[in-house]
Amino acid sequence: MKLPRLSLWLVISVLLLIVVAVLYPQQLGVSLYKLSLVSMAGVIGYWLDRALFPYARPDGYLAHTQVHRYNLHLDDPEDADYRVNAGYHVVFAAAMLRRALIVAAAMLAIGLGA
Repeated sequence: MKLPRLSLWLVISVLLLIVVAVLYPQQLGVSLYKLSLVSMAGVIGYWLDRALFPYARPDGYLAHTQVHRYNLHLDDPEDADYRVNAGYHVVFAAAMLRRALIVAAAMLAIGLGA
């Protein structure tokens, strides 16, 4: 079974929460509240991007065939791990930046409003 996305970040967050609980137990409630808000904002930003741009997902610009998609020459550091279709490099970069900006804006809005 494959772990869901961002599972590593969940583990890191729990470990940091344990550190806060040990060092500053009186701040545990505030930390939990802020952690939950920021993580919810990240997920909401991701799903907002998917809902607003359903046909412009960044992975849609990757090569579709296994032969063209993956880097078969791992010794070449100049080659990408996942190749983008020819002529779509700028669109792929824009889609990635768009998603990052939407997620960051959602997290910043929740963080500043809390």
